[in-house]
Amino acid sequence: MIEQLSKSLSAEVLQTHTSWVLLLEKVVYKIKKPVNFGFLDYSTLEKRLENCKKELELNRRLCGWVYMDVVPISYVDGEYRIEDPSNPVEYAVKMRRIPEERLLKNMLSKVSQEDMKELARHIANFHAKAERRDEFGRLEVMKFNTDENFLQTEKYIGITIDKEDYEFIKEKTEDFYRKYSDLFEKRIKDGRIKEGHGDIRLEHVAFLEEGICVFDCIEFNDRFRCGDVVNDMCFLSMELELVGRRDLSQVYEEEYKKITQDEEFDLFLPFFKCYRAYVRGKVNSFLLDDPHYEKKDEAKELARRLFKLSRSYAEAIP
Repeated sequence: MIEQLSKSLSAEVLQTHTSWVLLLEKVVYKIKKPVNFGFLDYSTLEKRLENCKKELELNRRLCGWVYMDVVPISYVDGEYRIEDPSNPVEYAVKMRRIPEERLLKNMLSKVSQEDMKELARHIANFHAKAERRDEFGRLEVMKFNTDENFLQTEKYIGITIDKEDYEFIKEKTEDFYRKYSDLFEKRIKDGRIKEGHGDIRLEHVAFLEEGICVFDCIEFNDRFRCGDVVNDMCFLSMELELVGRRDLSQVYEEEYKKITQDEEFDLFLPFFKCYRAYVRGKVNSFLLDDPHYEKKDEAKELARRLFKLSRSYAEAIP
């Protein structure tokens, strides 16, 4: 199907472990693969349609003019036809194509401090309006996430993470729960637990003529998207610091803190950045076990850098 569609549309094809993306001059079609990874289930046509609709709805909150529609793909007279409703056999999210040069990851040499302040205001305004999801703010929910991380990365000790770093990060995380358990409840009461984005990264932020676009949020798992607003916003801080732009992350953080008037911001920020860097280190470690992934040396080196970054954040946890 993908090969035939790409030829008929003269489209370039990008592939991830969960989707095929057909790139045309002005639009993009994102088609979900029929896969089930446990935390993500696209195994049936009904589930793929449901997640396409959810992706459209959730991403329109932060990037309304880019996400256009969910469109059918029909099989008619021996060929696949996109945006044909006559005999749907698959669905795609139709998006406006974002110019590569407008992505934050490609603008690091020219983005200004005022741009970062504007981005912080954009995210803070989004969080202020987002739906409360108090159930995801409980300490035991966050602890489930971190426990899962430590369990899943034990096998990589001595490969991508040093044993001493693993034990240090784990102990600092557990100590944070012991010392500040009451603050998790306070943040729920203060309305700091929201229906967030879940994946605010350098490659998911674009500065466009219409304004800032933060796209490609996590639609497939509420646990990865909903939670503390600081946990949501600081993913970008961590990525900026990973590429050596602490100057930009600091401006972004200070503006967000000023707008939100969050009195626990400085306390939770290193804790959540430690968590975000650890998750990225874990995901890159997983690539070492993927028989189809060829750049294992690069994945290993990036994982090691991320775990070291996580360690540096753990050292800053009060």
